[in-house]
Amino acid sequence: MSELNVRTMAEMAATGENPEILFWVGCAGSFDDKAKKVTKAFVKILNHAGISFAVLGTEEGCTGDPAKRSGNEFLFQMQAMQNIQVMNAYGVKKVVAACPHCFNTLKNEYPELGGEYEVLHHTQFIQKLIDEGRLKIQGGEYRGKRITYHDACYLGRGNDEYEAPRSLIEKLDAALVEMPRNRKRGFCCGAGGGQMFKEAEPGNKEVNVERAEEAIAQNPEVIAVGCPFCKTMMADGVKHFEKEEQIKVLDLAELIANAQDL
Repeated sequence: MSELNVRTMAEMAATGENPEILFWVGCAGSFDDKAKKVTKAFVKILNHAGISFAVLGTEEGCTGDPAKRSGNEFLFQMQAMQNIQVMNAYGVKKVVAACPHCFNTLKNEYPELGGEYEVLHHTQFIQKLIDEGRLKIQGGEYRGKRITYHDACYLGRGNDEYEAPRSLIEKLDAALVEMPRNRKRGFCCGAGGGQMFKEAEPGNKEVNVERAEEAIAQNPEVIAVGCPFCKTMMADGVKHFEKEEQIKVLDLAELIANAQDL
């Protein structure tokens, strides 16, 4: 990330600066190859809009979401408290996360442990920048293309955010085509609740294959997502049907960064 002008909270604190937001990168955004592309795309958008931001770097630990959803409350609280101590020491007030799991945990689980912050999902923050006139986007290569959006569970049903991602697709002048199961009736990609890190239970069909089949039926050129887990599961589902050449699975931050040629 060195070529993208990303500073850490420690570096900014050393010069007495306070960033507008803390960008919570997350485990996937740091280590997963697919999600790292989303991290870079979002940073390019922040730089393009002139946003003062910082990351925690090596001081950032897992939010504890996988541990909590898998039933290990003790490990979750250990991970959460460590992060809260670091963020509170820096006086963090506003956090933006590109992962709905991180977003949900920081927003809804951390306050009772002493971590009270304004927390936004990256699609909400990008929409806010557009509403405030700080970011202008054009359709670019996605103008007129068929895009279907897969609702992430922790962004949609978990936090009642359905419109920001769809608004961004419309801003790209793309043709938004909905799957039958969308918004409150959205269907999970199959990775939530700790399922990302374990083998599936016995059955006759993988959850992500079911959801990918539903997406492919809309004849999209792009399946848009707002979650690193969803991105992996939907991409694997598309690959299952050998459609990876015709259909791309991209995060909304990637769509916007690509369209603006950032």
